[in-house]
Amino acid sequence: MPQDRIDEVLRTKENLRTLDWRAPASGHVIEKNVVEGQFVEAGEELFRIADNSNVWVVAEVAEADIADIEVGTPVTVTLRAFPNAPHEGKVTFIYPHMRKMETRTVSVRIVLPNPDGSMKPGMYADVVFHPDANADPVTAVPASAVIDSGTRQVVLLAKGEGRFEPRAVKLGRTGSSYVEVLDGVKDGDEVVTSATFLIDSESNLKAALQGLEHQDAMP
Repeated sequence: MPQDRIDEVLRTKENLRTLDWRAPASGHVIEKNVVEGQFVEAGEELFRIADNSNVWVVAEVAEADIADIEVGTPVTVTLRAFPNAPHEGKVTFIYPHMRKMETRTVSVRIVLPNPDGSMKPGMYADVVFHPDANADPVTAVPASAVIDSGTRQVVLLAKGEGRFEPRAVKLGRTGSSYVEVLDGVKDGDEVVTSATFLIDSESNLKAALQGLEHQDAMP
């Protein structure tokens, strides 16, 4: 019983059969579990109320990219319902565990103001993260330049005069169609980025790659 109703009964000495029961929070009724005249017991949920003046955007970040994300990282959120009205925000929370083992992603939360109620819970959105723009530059190659055998990653260096050299590389982060190279090539190296080149014999390429495997096997 609300305290103000108890105070009113004590003051008027009357106990009316009906009373106004105020909701503990303001918002929109999204579930109604009671009808007029229904008997309810203590603890039952009568209504579910949601305050959508601020909404959560939960983005799934690939496991390989989560190291670049931290609380406060700026983001751009574009709802698919409103592709021409992006929203700027920041990461407010990174979930402490991987909630989707099937996709190997980590959930991060962005809170956005929703004063006009245009953003509806359940909508899809695309999120672009903007890590520290002052981070040190890295060496990168186009993703199409990497030949991945499953056990090693190789790029082909253009040596001039139609000659190519396979080079084993150690890869880092990916993004914007580029792959970070931690070891194997240096700034200024020319790499083959597509299959629109000619090699005298495909067997020569296979032999070169096998040669790399043989060098690793040598003591």
